[in-house]
Amino acid sequence: MKPFIYLRGFRHAEHTVFGVQDGQKYYYDPQFGRAMAYSSGQQVKRSIIEAMTGEMNVPFAAITFNWEIDKKENKAKQKEPHSPCDPTYPDQLLGGYMKAESDSMTVKRRSPLSISAMRPLHPLLGGLEREKENITFDRTSHPDHHKVNVFWLEGNSRKEQLTDEELEEWLTSNKRSLPNRAFIQGLTRASGLFVYDIAIDLRTLFCVSANKLEPELFPEIEEKLKASGWKEGKNVFGKCLILPKAEREKIIPALAHAMINWRITSNQSRTFSLMETLAVAVSDNANQLAYAIRGELREDVDRPSAIPRIDETAKADIFVTPACSGYIQGAVGSADALDNAEQHLIELMNSFDYENQA
Repeated sequence: MKPFIYLRGFRHAEHTVFGVQDGQKYYYDPQFGRAMAYSSGQQVKRSIIEAMTGEMNVPFAAITFNWEIDKKENKAKQKEPHSPCDPTYPDQLLGGYMKAESDSMTVKRRSPLSISAMRPLHPLLGGLEREKENITFDRTSHPDHHKVNVFWLEGNSRKEQLTDEELEEWLTSNKRSLPNRAFIQGLTRASGLFVYDIAIDLRTLFCVSANKLEPELFPEIEEKLKASGWKEGKNVFGKCLILPKAEREKIIPALAHAMINWRITSNQSRTFSLMETLAVAVSDNANQLAYAIRGELREDVDRPSAIPRIDETAKADIFVTPACSGYIQGAVGSADALDNAEQHLIELMNSFDYENQA
């Protein structure tokens, strides 16, 4: 069996925003001259790891957040947070970690999952909506509960705050109102057909390097793993510790489920979209994956346009859902397609010989 599994997920997103900070993220496609909405690979990865740990009902590894307080200026400055660098936690094992301090050894584990951004299947099949919108942060329904602060301004300098009496007198004399409502202008949303890609390196999926020159483990964590039943072995990269089979069998079904059923959670997006999965393709060849689900330019129209296509001739296992027929003419899906895709991924991951790689 080849040591890589490649997965492409094909989704529809409707009138949504993948990230709230500074509005919808986008990049510019130079060939077609369009702004392309996307969800970053980091955001997709976080969503997958959250879905996996939720499926397993286990917590994320505890992160230590570090701050420095300047006593003289009475200011707090945030420093780099510290990961426990402990692969007994599934999110650390699969998500990777790094810890570097001046007075301690540096450990780093690269994630065995390489995850792309979720972006349009083709520049002409998804992206930013043309019309921009204004949104409001409105709390006018309970005016006495939400406070409004007003400051005198002279030039560009803010002076003292108005008292309630001064504010009331100013509003009355100037016939004005100051509602507790904020407007945010010029925002846009994403709609269309999107894809994301995942590459799984089976060689390192459940194997942690025991190399001392570029360590992935602190000595005390290495001893903890050995005491927990991790087996000493060897892969193409050298000596390693291998997660026990019983633990692998807990993670594999949850990971397979998460890679297909992840969602951008509510604190990361505005306006919920089902982002329904239309199809999933799985292969050991990345090129075949790109052939299997793709966008094609149309030649029978006056202006550039594209259509989505699922190519059954590609050397990939393709799983199509009933929702796909709404976007690809003639597509025939099945209600259990995603369950079958999960099971296929489980079988592929279970069939790899993690303990006899060398």
